[in-house]
Amino acid sequence: MNDAQAKAVTTKVPARLDRLPWSRWHWMIVIGLGTVWILDGLEVTIIGNLSATLAKEGSGLAITQAQVAGTAAALYVAGACLGALFFGWLTDRFGRKKMFIITMVVYLVATAATAFSFSAWWFFLFRFLTGFGIGGEYAAINSAIDELIPSRHRGRIDIIINGSYWLGAAGGALLTVPLLNNLPLNIGWRVAFGLGVVLGLAILLVRRHVPESPRWMFIHGRDREAEDLVGEVETRIEREKGVRLDEPSQSMTIHQRKAIGFGRIAHTMVARYPRRTVLGLSLFIGQAFLYNAITFGYAQILSTFFGIETETGYYFAVIAVGNFLGPLLLGRLFDTVGRIPMISGTYIGSGVLLLGTAWLFNQGMLTAVTLTACWCVVLFFASAGASSAYLTVSEIFPMETRAMAIAFFYAIGTFVGGVSGPLIFASLVESGRPGETALAFSIGAALMIAAGLVELFLGVKAEGKGLEDIAAPLSTASAPASD
Repeated sequence: MNDAQAKAVTTKVPARLDRLPWSRWHWMIVIGLGTVWILDGLEVTIIGNLSATLAKEGSGLAITQAQVAGTAAALYVAGACLGALFFGWLTDRFGRKKMFIITMVVYLVATAATAFSFSAWWFFLFRFLTGFGIGGEYAAINSAIDELIPSRHRGRIDIIINGSYWLGAAGGALLTVPLLNNLPLNIGWRVAFGLGVVLGLAILLVRRHVPESPRWMFIHGRDREAEDLVGEVETRIEREKGVRLDEPSQSMTIHQRKAIGFGRIAHTMVARYPRRTVLGLSLFIGQAFLYNAITFGYAQILSTFFGIETETGYYFAVIAVGNFLGPLLLGRLFDTVGRIPMISGTYIGSGVLLLGTAWLFNQGMLTAVTLTACWCVVLFFASAGASSAYLTVSEIFPMETRAMAIAFFYAIGTFVGGVSGPLIFASLVESGRPGETALAFSIGAALMIAAGLVELFLGVKAEGKGLEDIAAPLSTASAPASD
C-alpha cells in the first residue's frame, strides 16, 4: 500500500509524550529497558577476565587465551552485528515490545548454554548466539527508549543508560575474582555465566510491564491504542504530580502503513541523508574498535606484561567505574551545551589522552596500576562519546527506519571496528613487545580523533528537539526534509 492509498491520521501523540514531566512511569522504562546494557557489560567483562583461566589445563575447555580474547570475542561481536540487522528489521516491522522480549529470551538461552560448554566449538557457537541476542537488544531498546522519553531529557537519559554498560562491567570484573580464587577451576567460570542468566530473568520480569511505543503504533494502524495508552499515562502522571497537563497545540498528519521496504530504508539513509549516514558510521567505527579491543583484551595486557592473571577483575573494575562516571557526570551537558561540541570534544579529547598513554607505555613508564589509571581517565571521556553514538543514530533518522538505522550503524561500525579490534589487539599484545601494544593503542586513538572531526563538520543540533522535528517520519503528509 502506498502513501496515497493509506489512511491519513492526525495525532498529537509525539507532542503529548514530549511534554510529560519526569515520573515513576519513566523510571519503569529506564529500569525495564536500560538495564540490558548492564547485562552486556557483565557478559563482555566476564569473558575478558576469564581468558587466562579458561586457557589453563583443567578448565574443561581445550582453548588458548588468544582464542578467548580474539576468536570468541570476534564471534560474539559478529553475532551481535547479525542480530542487530535481523531484529532491527523485525523491530520496525512488528513493534518494539515483541522484539525486546524475544531478544532477551535468546540471550538467556545462549548464556545458559555457554555455562555448559564442554568444548571450544560449543563455546564459540554460544558466544555467537549470545551476541546475536544482545545485538537485537540494541536496536529494539534504543528505539523504544528514545520514543518514550521526553525530548528535553532524551540526551542525558540515553547517554547514561548506554553508559550503564559499565556498571555490569564493574560487577562482572569483581565477580570473577572470588569465583576464580574460591571455586574449582572448571566450576568458577561456569557460575559466572550462570549469574548473567539470573540477572536477565529479573530484567525480563520488569520488562513485561513496559508498553509498546505509541509513536510506532499510530504509524502502523493502531492509532486508537496509541491514544488510549498516552491518555492512561497522562492520567497516572497527573495523579502522581497533582497537576493538570496542558493540551499541546502541535499535531502531525501521517499516512498509516504496515511496513517500510528495504529499498525505501536504503534510499532514506543513503540518498536523503548521506551526511548523517557518514556521521553515524564514523562515530560507530571509532568507538567500536576502541571499546571492543580494550574490553576483550585488557586482561591479556595485564597477564602478558605484568603477570597478573586471577586478579585482573580489580583493575578492570576501576576502568569500569571511570567509564560509568563519564556519562553520569557529562550526560546533562549533551542537552545543555549541545550535541556537536560535546560529542566532538569527548571523541577528540579521549583520542589525544590515549596517544599520551601509548607513548608512556612504550617508554616503559607505566605499571599495572598507573596504566589502569591512564585508561580510566581516557575512558571517562570516551564512554560519554561512545554512548552518544547510539543517541545520534537513534534520533537523526525517520521513525519508520529508526530501529533499522540503529542496527545498520551498529552492525557495520561494530563489524569493522569490533571484529578487527579484538583480533588486532590480541595479536599485537601476544607478541609481548610494548611497541606493538602501543601501536594498538594509537590505532584506537586515531579512529576516535577522526570520528570527532567528522562530528565537528557533519554533526546535527538535536538537543531539546522532538524526534519528528529532527527527521520527519516518512509517512507524514508533507515531504520529509533531507540533508
